[in-house]
Amino acid sequence: MRFKENTSDEFLISELKNNREEAFDCIFRRYFKGLCAYATNYVYDLDQAQSLVQDCFIKLWNNRGTAENIKCLSAYLSTMVRNRCIDHIRQVKTLEKLHDRLELEEFVVNAENMLLSREFEEILAMAISTLPKKSKMAFEYSRFENLTYKEIGVKMNISSKAVEALLSRALKLLRKDLQPYFATVVFILLFFIPE
Repeated sequence: MRFKENTSDEFLISELKNNREEAFDCIFRRYFKGLCAYATNYVYDLDQAQSLVQDCFIKLWNNRGTAENIKCLSAYLSTMVRNRCIDHIRQVKTLEKLHDRLELEEFVVNAENMLLSREFEEILAMAISTLPKKSKMAFEYSRFENLTYKEIGVKMNISSKAVEALLSRALKLLRKDLQPYFATVVFILLFFIPE
């Protein structure tokens, strides 16, 4: 059964309580556009307003069992829409604050990371400069030029086993010199180097 446009709100409410989808459809067609215009006064975005009004109609349908408590349908729907808009605005503001706070925290962490990274690079450069000449040369070829043991051996005119021994010695000395900074290095490696 289709309801006429002039069907009273009271009758529609009673039919809504009786699970009549046609009553809900009539209420929706009667109030949707006006409620969207009303919601636009709060959110200034027609798409968002329509979405919020649809949320209110979904809530109306889901709570249809208590529809007899509605005395004035237009006032009830307007209040629902206003409250939903206010909730939405609060959520947006909360999300904006959270986003701003996360951006600030990310900036601070990145700044600290840069300082730690620069400080560590300086300490590492100093530690490398104290290595014995051949160990330093082998380490730099390996780490900075990404050469294999064989390629390093060719450049330094030594065997691959000798290169391995030089690198092992260099790493042992660096480990000893950088021991106080390992917690920082591990922290940087675990949390700040992109995968």
